[in-house]
Amino acid sequence: ALEPLSVSLAIGVAWALTGYLSHPNFYCSYVECCPSDGHRINATALRAQLDTKLFGQHLAKDVVLKAVMGFTNNPSPKKPLTLSLHGWAGTGKNFLSQILAEHVHPAGLRSKFVHLFLATLHFPHQDKVKLYKEQLQSWIRGNVSACPHSVFIFDEMDKMHPGLIDAIKPFLDYYEQVDRVSYRKAIFIFLSNAGGDLINKAALDFWTSGKRREEIQLKDLELMLSVGVFNNKNSGLWHSSLIDRNLIDYFIPFLPLEHKHVKMCVRAEMTARGYAVDEKIVQAVADEMTFFPKDQKIYSDKGCKTVQAKLDIHEDF
Repeated sequence: ALEPLSVSLAIGVAWALTGYLSHPNFYCSYVECCPSDGHRINATALRAQLDTKLFGQHLAKDVVLKAVMGFTNNPSPKKPLTLSLHGWAGTGKNFLSQILAEHVHPAGLRSKFVHLFLATLHFPHQDKVKLYKEQLQSWIRGNVSACPHSVFIFDEMDKMHPGLIDAIKPFLDYYEQVDRVSYRKAIFIFLSNAGGDLINKAALDFWTSGKRREEIQLKDLELMLSVGVFNNKNSGLWHSSLIDRNLIDYFIPFLPLEHKHVKMCVRAEMTARGYAVDEKIVQAVADEMTFFPKDQKIYSDKGCKTVQAKLDIHEDF
């Protein structure tokens, strides 16, 4: 027969062990958990990562950092944070959205609370727009119900069928709840090449007038950008209620990259591969890129998008 003291001790140990294993800190160290409402993004770490990994985008870094920190530090936001990133390919839109996602959810794009939609993959057929709208609403509703701090990234917005993105309008509006679900702590990010030509022209005008690109401010481009994509049938936001109702918080321009920024990308890629930075290789890769306008050759027409592939042929060095 078991002694009463032994039985009591065993029960006590079992209860203690069960309580320890079920404690949120222990559980969440092995299984990804949705951040609590008290969770704060490390502004210093986010700024440091943007400074060291995102080149030539002073506007995007400054606006996103302030917008995200203001939003996440607000205990009662009135609506979800909605950012629309615009610029030519290779300028850093995807890169910035990934960095931001990683600071909200450490697993980044691998997180079950970060959701990436590609227009050509997830919404390929024009004749199925009605179905896509229903699926999109259901998907967002279910995931925000599971984690209020969900992040949704919509890439290739310029390839999205007109009107489709308006399906999420109720979730971005100033409602406390929609069908008993609050979306106010979620983050929505749109990525688009639309408006890139407008941004490039404005950057070139600054250069022609002798101004530094760092003098370009958001107020110089944001209104032009929002009107441009609203009236662009290939923007994914053509005549969108999201713009009409002012539900997109920031239209963020990504400027075209210059020679010096391309070289920064090459150095960063060499470092990431564990190579010693060789300036001869840096110059060789930069020389293989193509630049515009045709006469001045100031800006890379592919940004840093082909740097990795260009560097591959120099691996033997």
